[in-house]
Amino acid sequence: MTDYEQRLLDVLVSTHPGWRYEQHDLPGLPRWWAIRYEPLRPDQRRAGARDALGRTTLRRLVSALARHDEILHNLRY
Repeated sequence: MTDYEQRLLDVLVSTHPGWRYEQHDLPGLPRWWAIRYEPLRPDQRRAGARDALGRTTLRRLVSALARHDEILHNLRY
């Protein structure tokens, strides 16, 4: 993990504490994952929220989590 990735990961942990973050180096799969600690409600899932998000880079994961927060905010979560 690079210093840049570690700094991004530290920011994710502090701004999105309800998620566990994992790095996987498996061919054909996203490298970075965020997995929710608590399961979502059915209405949250219907609105497009997910229990796990995977992206090829941490930067893309940051963007995905921001969009995810918008979904939950729109439901007044």
